[in-house]
Amino acid sequence: MKERIQKLLSRAGYGSRREIERWIAAGDILVNGKLAELGQPISEHDKVILRGKTLHLESKLRATPKVLMYHKKAGEMCTRHDPEGRPTVFDNLPHLRQGRWIMIGRLDVNTDGLLLFTTDGELANKLMHPSSEVEREYATRVLGEVDADMLHRLQTGVQLEDGPAQFLRILEGGGEGANHWYHVVLAEGRNREVRRLWESQGVRVSRLIRIRYGFLSLPRSLRGGHYEELDVKTMRRLYESVGLSFEELAPPESTRAAAYRPSLKDQDQPRAAHPYEKSRPSAKKPPAGAKPPRATRKDSRPNK
Repeated sequence: MKERIQKLLSRAGYGSRREIERWIAAGDILVNGKLAELGQPISEHDKVILRGKTLHLESKLRATPKVLMYHKKAGEMCTRHDPEGRPTVFDNLPHLRQGRWIMIGRLDVNTDGLLLFTTDGELANKLMHPSSEVEREYATRVLGEVDADMLHRLQTGVQLEDGPAQFLRILEGGGEGANHWYHVVLAEGRNREVRRLWESQGVRVSRLIRIRYGFLSLPRSLRGGHYEELDVKTMRRLYESVGLSFEELAPPESTRAAAYRPSLKDQDQPRAAHPYEKSRPSAKKPPAGAKPPRATRKDSRPNK
């Protein structure tokens, strides 16, 4: 069955639909020896070449999709390569034999918290598209005086330079003095929207953490610069939440959630134990070539 080229390549994990549309417009993709056209129907049996490299669509489409929850640290860039050499969120992700990690949404350089990555471009598109209305929740520390009228305006809607915006919900988060914490919920992901909404009321966000994307919350045990892979049960629920179906194409042994991976800066430090991993008693290995010790048994002969 044929699908639009940007949808099929995205589903195969080669990039988001927007990325693929840009590649088509730039003439980077050939289909059966001819320049690809936007919206062109293709199947996994067509010969597709991206910048001189033949794409193996059939094997990619059969591979089990993956999703990671990653704890972004403030200072990390949401890009694959930074021209200034700053750390990026892709630096700490596991290597893939097939496909590539697609980032779901973005966070600005000064924001930390939950980022999602997947190998399925169709899932990424659904989770990011405004029509899906996937909630994003942020913990915000606000510097300045906040009153009831201000909170009411932020929930009924204010005009920003790129159109009206509002918080779906605002919850008290505690705090003392000029700095106060609030939990705010949005159903879209415009650039710096949380900060701009607060700034429209004359206050400033001094700390911003994304703590939830859809039903997925940032685990308290997931440290900055580390990731956690979703298990099959959670993957099915995630797909269903945006109207997609998840088919388990690989055996259960290959779809177990991955342990946390330390960031590159922590590679020389001892690796912390997985928080969900049961402790096992350590045992010293015998030297190579040594005979195993003989089993002993209690002497049952009577004493003389």
